Amino acid sequence: MKIQHYVGKGRLTVIASALLFSSFTQAADKLVLQTTWYAQAEQGGYYQALAQGIYKKYGLDVDIKIGGPQVNNMTLLLSKRADIIINYDLQVLKGIESNFPIKAIAAPFQFDPQGILTHSDVKSLADLKGKTILVSTSGQASWWPWLKGKYHLNAAQARPYTFNMQPFLAGKNVAQQAYATSEVLQAKKAEPSSNFFLFADAGYPAYGGILVTRNDVVQAKPDVLRRFVQASMEGWKNYLADPKLGNAVIKKENPNMNDELLAFAVDQMRKRNLINGGDAKKMGVGVMTDARWKATRDFMVGAGLLNAKTNWKSAYTTQFVNTAKK
Repeated sequence: MKIQHYVGKGRLTVIASALLFSSFTQAADKLVLQTTWYAQAEQGGYYQALAQGIYKKYGLDVDIKIGGPQVNNMTLLLSKRADIIINYDLQVLKGIESNFPIKAIAAPFQFDPQGILTHSDVKSLADLKGKTILVSTSGQASWWPWLKGKYHLNAAQARPYTFNMQPFLAGKNVAQQAYATSEVLQAKKAEPSSNFFLFADAGYPAYGGILVTRNDVVQAKPDVLRRFVQASMEGWKNYLADPKLGNAVIKKENPNMNDELLAFAVDQMRKRNLINGGDAKKMGVGVMTDARWKATRDFMVGAGLLNAKTNWKSAYTTQFVNTAKK
């Protein structure tokens, strides 16, 4: 309401020039977040932020697109069909090597949930010598070179992993890749004496699922990204505290997901400090550091997975996580 002041005959007269108020609702900023897989606990923070109205509170309209085995979310990002994707630092560094205009903006998973399932005779990763190890195609370009190099394993030990646990359960000399938050539950049910070793506990440097966008989005919408990261990290904190709302959306989006697996996954994230451990313990959820990125870069170069001349520092920015931690 506009107020005008008039001085007349020794007194101040205040006259309202308008009696009607106009209300304006600012449109929320729209973003498309593309996941790597079907809805699951590993994306719980984002679904929690959606279900709890956190994105809305930050002035955002976030559309979470579900991934899967046939979805290449990097292609979707580069073709501008997604604004932000969940990806991995190793893939981002490979993208930088190929001059992709991309940048990581936050690392909710301080540690990769990736590890290996073994039978009870294996007491440590050093005991994998002589074992048949089931490795996926993506594993061949990520954790397998690290594991093979660190424990002096033989390349011939690797066999294809087809995301079917029967070969592992049937073969007593077989070990297979697994996520702490998923396959471990199935293995423990079938073989309670089986063991799981998280690679991060042995020094595997990679982050888990990180948030990645394009350089043009960073340049054009820094405030939108700042609010998105803040809202998402708030979603992760709330999900770990009480995942009920996020899980309800996950089950709706993925009918194959059940309460038992969701509860197990959340419990593993808590126990293993996948979200709030490491640097996040002191610096806040989602934090990224030069030291961690350099460690991953050095591993990749040493394993022949990355050209040493790649400008690895251009793969990420900490401008958004520095505000998210507050």
